[in-house]
Amino acid sequence: MLESVNNKRLRQGVNPWAMLLLTLLLLVAMVAGCLVGAVDFDRGEILNSPIFWQLRLPRVLLSVVVGAVLSVCGAAYQSIFRNPLTDPYVLGVSSGASLGAAVAILMGLEAYLWGVGGCALVAALLTVLLIYKIASIGNRMHTTTLLLTGVCLTLLISAVISFLMVLNHEKMDSIIFWTMGSFGSATWTDVVIVAPVAVVGIGVVLYYSRDLNLLLAGSEAARSMGVEVELVKRMLLLFTTLMVAFAVSSCGVIGFVGLIVPHAVRLVAGPDNRRVVPYSVVCGALFVLVCDTLARTMLRPSELPVGSLTSIVGAPLFIYLLYRNKKRY
Repeated sequence: MLESVNNKRLRQGVNPWAMLLLTLLLLVAMVAGCLVGAVDFDRGEILNSPIFWQLRLPRVLLSVVVGAVLSVCGAAYQSIFRNPLTDPYVLGVSSGASLGAAVAILMGLEAYLWGVGGCALVAALLTVLLIYKIASIGNRMHTTTLLLTGVCLTLLISAVISFLMVLNHEKMDSIIFWTMGSFGSATWTDVVIVAPVAVVGIGVVLYYSRDLNLLLAGSEAARSMGVEVELVKRMLLLFTTLMVAFAVSSCGVIGFVGLIVPHAVRLVAGPDNRRVVPYSVVCGALFVLVCDTLARTMLRPSELPVGSLTSIVGAPLFIYLLYRNKKRY
């Protein structure tokens, strides 16, 4: 692992031309996402259209923010836990949020401003707090215990949600659709709430990107190289958890993004997190935005859950990248 960290391909910073190209692609996708949808309107009157201002633009912005968050958090978790299969939901954020959303839907809180989202956020944070308490020993966190606790509690909460759905058949469709993820109800309130958390959290991950590289060598090796391991882990887990919790509470569970995007970036740009994290911001945003645009246009006026589409599109792409680069492993 240490040899991987010290690989000759590690170089600080990103390729400015590559980042410029990715940013331009993202901007083009954002414009396209604002122009297409279930309802057409006069392109010449776009700036005066309530469809653009109240529906399309907040949806596009929220999908960009959520995509960036899930991708960056996936990259951070994979380095912290030294496990390539770790995703942003491993600590129970998605299961906790799903339980909170299910309870809110059963209580009929959909009509209230951020009723379902607020319950999902609170439940997600409480779930992760419980996992931290179980896995912490004094001031130290054992990452393996943290990981296993998150998996076990996720399974338990999933069973509880299934039980609630069996008892409430009339609400089952709403709960299932929420857990599959959708930006269909995105509002400016969601953007205003989630975006600042995302900006601060991504900034923290970028700040600790060099320490993430050293953590890949193991806690003891990182400590010997001057990394305050416990502080770095706590800061990263705190801010990534907050980002994922706020993201999930605004749109539901969107799977596969935090797993495949960081891997794809590493396969192309190398393993240095000082490059992986910035690229993941743009690539994650672009990936989710394109999937959401397809989800609401492929079968219009019907809409597909974006979470299912991210898996359908992402899995074959990820397999192809692994196959193309299998000699590296």
